[in-house]
Amino acid sequence: MLAAILVEQKQPLVIDEISLPPDLQYGQVLVRVKYSGICGSQLGEIDGVKGPDRFLPHLLGHEGGAVVEDIGPGVTKVKPGDHVVLHWRKATGIESPTPLYRWGRNTVNAGWVTTFNNQAVVSENRLTPISKDISLEAAALYGCAITTGYGAVFNDGMLKAGQSIAIFGVGGIGLSEVLSARLGSANPIIAIDIHQHKLDKAEHFGATHTINSATENVREKLLDTIPDGPDIVIENTGINAVREQAYSLAAKTSRVVLVGVPKSPSDKMQIDSLQLHFTKVLTGCHGGDIEPNYHIPRLLNLQQQGYFSTDGMISHRFDLDRINEAIEKMRSGESIRCSIEMGEK
Repeated sequence: MLAAILVEQKQPLVIDEISLPPDLQYGQVLVRVKYSGICGSQLGEIDGVKGPDRFLPHLLGHEGGAVVEDIGPGVTKVKPGDHVVLHWRKATGIESPTPLYRWGRNTVNAGWVTTFNNQAVVSENRLTPISKDISLEAAALYGCAITTGYGAVFNDGMLKAGQSIAIFGVGGIGLSEVLSARLGSANPIIAIDIHQHKLDKAEHFGATHTINSATENVREKLLDTIPDGPDIVIENTGINAVREQAYSLAAKTSRVVLVGVPKSPSDKMQIDSLQLHFTKVLTGCHGGDIEPNYHIPRLLNLQQQGYFSTDGMISHRFDLDRINEAIEKMRSGESIRCSIEMGEK
């Protein structure tokens, strides 16, 4: 099997053949990964934002569309031939032991799900079966981007119809938040970013207003639209100055949701906490607190019924052997969401 391996932090991934474990253990599922997305979490792992990595070398990726090839003892959720979404959030089913792969004489570590490899041993509770008439490339978006965006809006932000929302950073997750806000009848929906092509895409997905923070005064333009500040503010960049501004511009009765994680352990926010003693809420986001087996089928059903479309969310496509190019596209901000086609090798 072909895999992209994190061998050394802050270095390109190594693309090479590795070997599957000899047998499936209790609760494990062997899948053929067809498509994988790339999330900011993987960039953080490569860059070592949480410090030295004790598990090198290891595999990466946590959102994918795949086909089940085999099941281990105890697995009842899927059978060979089923199509599945691979996700990092726990779902129903067994949490299996994590697999160990072989790379020559070396052991390659992996978590309960990885998607930067065209075959993967995945824990039963890290996959959700889907209809075979759903594109596996689109299905990969439900492993993190769409579900996290949905959960950030409805579970963390607690959106009610007619509330205003401002979204700072409209990459894949930010666009999913825009899409979800439109689905929930938010108004206005304000998208803020430094990249005009992302703001143009945000309008396509339902933003009523956009602010280019590279050329426009965010405070003036946002408060001109919503004088008292938005009811819900979601921050996706993890950049301190942006997080602080997002918090400061939110209404006194707002919910502020931090989705983006700091770029360094030393990054600390400075905020006026007095408003938190009254009705303002500041909260973090952990995958939108979604339940994959509940939310994924229902969101896919809404998409199939025409309530929304994900067309245009994938901005770039690469084969697995070009995944480092895809990663650089993500870093530069040029890409909204990259799709990695895994191939059959």
